[in-house]
Amino acid sequence: MKAFSELLKATAALHARLCPRQVLGVRMGLWAGKLLELDAPRSDKRLFVIAETDGCAVDGIAVATGCRVGRRTLRIEDLGKVAATMVDTYTGRAVRIVPQPRSREVACEYAPKAHNHWEAQLIGYQRMPATILFSWQWVELTTPLEVLIGHVGAPVVCQACGEEIINGREVVRAGSTVCRACAGQTYYLPHRLLPQSVKGEQRRQTARVQKDDRLVAAQLFAFDQIQ
Repeated sequence: MKAFSELLKATAALHARLCPRQVLGVRMGLWAGKLLELDAPRSDKRLFVIAETDGCAVDGIAVATGCRVGRRTLRIEDLGKVAATMVDTYTGRAVRIVPQPRSREVACEYAPKAHNHWEAQLIGYQRMPATILFSWQWVELTTPLEVLIGHVGAPVVCQACGEEIINGREVVRAGSTVCRACAGQTYYLPHRLLPQSVKGEQRRQTARVQKDDRLVAAQLFAFDQIQ
């Protein structure tokens, strides 16, 4: 089991510096291990994590638990919350952990010499007892764990678009095996199918970026001339 300081260094290496939410993520992962009575971080796939946001906290969680997207032991369900549910895949027990609502204010009490609120949170989150820093509850997943994890098997081909589907993510519609995108569960549309209002906004954004690029280029040219 790695020391807390080592885990902080590991997550800091993924960013320009260590930030308060990375500390929260590391503490959440370690606290989950204690509640589930599992050593963390892990080298096996016994622990499965569902994080409710992306960003800094997730890197801390990943370092502390050993769970990663690439190992298929970490999922993002973006609810915009620094919270996560950790699941023992052997027993099915699941615990959801979230910082206490007043954790920012309380952190200042544990870092009285901090120069600002950001530094107080960075230091305070490392010092606060987990029972004061977090609230947690035992939960049951609304989707069976085996469905979330999927299974490794032979890939199939979508009968609508012809693309390959892995990990058992295919669905059957009207007797045909199709991918979820073709079944209507998609996050994108081909450009030709986008509403005109969306296309217009995309063109305006592109024009703004090009204008900014030209302005920066002109400023750099002027600076070079002065030099």
